[in-house]
Amino acid sequence: MKLFVTGGAGFIGSNYVRHVLGTTDDEVLVYDALTYAGNTSTLQDVADNPRYSFIKGDITDRDAVVDAMKGCDTVVHFAAESHVDRSIVDPDQFVHTNCLGTNVVMDVARGHGVERVIHISTDEVYGSIAEGSFSETDRLDPRSPYSASKAGSDLIALSYLSTYGLPVIVTRSSNNFGPWQYPEKVIPLFVTNLLEGQKVPLYGDGLNVRDWCYVADNCAAVDLIVRKGTIGEIYNIGAGNEIPNRELTNRILALMGGGEEMVQYVEDRLGHDRRYSIDTSKVEALGWRPARGLDEALAETVAWYRENTWWWGPLKSP
Repeated sequence: MKLFVTGGAGFIGSNYVRHVLGTTDDEVLVYDALTYAGNTSTLQDVADNPRYSFIKGDITDRDAVVDAMKGCDTVVHFAAESHVDRSIVDPDQFVHTNCLGTNVVMDVARGHGVERVIHISTDEVYGSIAEGSFSETDRLDPRSPYSASKAGSDLIALSYLSTYGLPVIVTRSSNNFGPWQYPEKVIPLFVTNLLEGQKVPLYGDGLNVRDWCYVADNCAAVDLIVRKGTIGEIYNIGAGNEIPNRELTNRILALMGGGEEMVQYVEDRLGHDRRYSIDTSKVEALGWRPARGLDEALAETVAWYRENTWWWGPLKSP
């Protein structure tokens, strides 16, 4: 199988590329625009693999996508603008990339007659939930320009199944963390700040709840869905690690040897969802379970950032 992986130089995409190259005989073609959150250094350890190739390109550039996707039989669509704070400042870019870009990818995949398309989304499309967990059939209630653009891209992808018969599957994962994550997201930001002797900025009262999924576990779930998922289905992917941001901060401080004096409470983010929670029984029925507990995965993540200042240091420079 030859996979066309959009956004493969980004955080989750690059980890997925490593998973495929390390566990299968498949070929992987990465297509990435190399925006601020994607760079070739993220994939330098696989650059010499004969089953890996790279094309720089934008998913909104139809002609470039048409040329690049030729010869590929499976599309795994990670490429997206993904930071909520940035979407509040510049919503146009999120709608442009996530909605228009997804439409181009789906339409080109239809033209090439690919065997299946996996559209990677987020649990944020469901919005906040006070009790219980969202299932894949629950209504979407996105509350930021980012999550709204992802909800729109989900519906665009699924419309190609209904209208044209394009073999689409959608995954919606909870918050990912792990190696190679751009240090604007909360865990790498907090870890790298502490490594630099800086305080960590905690929004509001710190009681917003998220489910933290180690990126390697998410990638294993995505790849299982690529191979065994049912066309037309949506699969939630989460690790059952729901904790408030304050507790997450405490666990990071404990691993880093810091105390309360390193926490700086800041004004809460606009439209900050209180709690995310998803039911993952559908993907578990395929045979997937997370391989790492939260504390083990956090310790591995902290160790990786300690040992790889060469990668994240330049990204935090002015």
